[in-house]
Amino acid sequence: MIDPRRLRILRAVADHRTVTAAAAALYLTPSAVSQQLAALEQETGHTLLTRSGRGVRLTAAGEILLGHAHEVLAQLERAEAELAAYAGGSAGEVTVAAFATGIAEVLAPAIARLALEQPGIRLRVRDAEGDQSLPLLLDGEADLALAVEYRGAPGADDGRLSVLPLYAEPFDAVLPSGHPLAGLPAVALADLSDADWVGQYPGNPCYDVTLSACERAGFQPRFVHSSDDFRAVTALVGAGAGVALVPRSALRGMDLKELRVCPVAGPAATRRVFAATRRGAEAHPLIAPVLAALTREAERVPAH
Repeated sequence: MIDPRRLRILRAVADHRTVTAAAAALYLTPSAVSQQLAALEQETGHTLLTRSGRGVRLTAAGEILLGHAHEVLAQLERAEAELAAYAGGSAGEVTVAAFATGIAEVLAPAIARLALEQPGIRLRVRDAEGDQSLPLLLDGEADLALAVEYRGAPGADDGRLSVLPLYAEPFDAVLPSGHPLAGLPAVALADLSDADWVGQYPGNPCYDVTLSACERAGFQPRFVHSSDDFRAVTALVGAGAGVALVPRSALRGMDLKELRVCPVAGPAATRRVFAATRRGAEAHPLIAPVLAALTREAERVPAH
């Protein structure tokens, strides 16, 4: 009989690619993880992992078992959700990992809504970049993630996750006020192909949006300055250090007097925001109301 607790360990190793990183995510020692994996191999009669450089990768048998692990663990999440519903679990804490503008756009209003409609549900918010919230969710550090699509992100068919699309947000071109294109009602990205760019660091989803949009326009942006802080980005643009693409919601409330903010002409640079839970947990009586509140607040986000 396969111990489902060992399936969680197998999935963590598959996610993190090293025993040490998986052990840290699970709050176990590396030796404990190795022992549990060895026991799982004995239970199944198959070698499940093989060394790959400094890490490990799953064998063909390990990949087969991982697919079943996703289903088993999702079913356990569903069992917990049904038992909580049976027990009338309408009070408790939900931890949400979310990026800053997503917190401002939908999560904070959802908290206010839930305080009136579901006062027994307490939300605990963890500020996390759009590419960090999903690992926190999968590692059990959060119950729900507010995230954005990015290169390398788990797909909609990922067996570990249940994904709820919320809204799409355009990026605007941000130019110094004296830029030759600053007077146009909209800017074609191809016209900025020779400019210096201010952008986020690689790995940040906003970096991926900018890079993809420029590639579709036929060029690779020349990133000269990097910051994950939008206020720093706009300050650099205002100083004439380059141009940038910035999510529209991130520009609200900023001092833009030294800048010109222009819509992008042609195919838009857009980030798509979604909520995610571990598969099977979406019906939990504490999580389902949070998802419903986020959905209602997302409907209020202006259609751009």
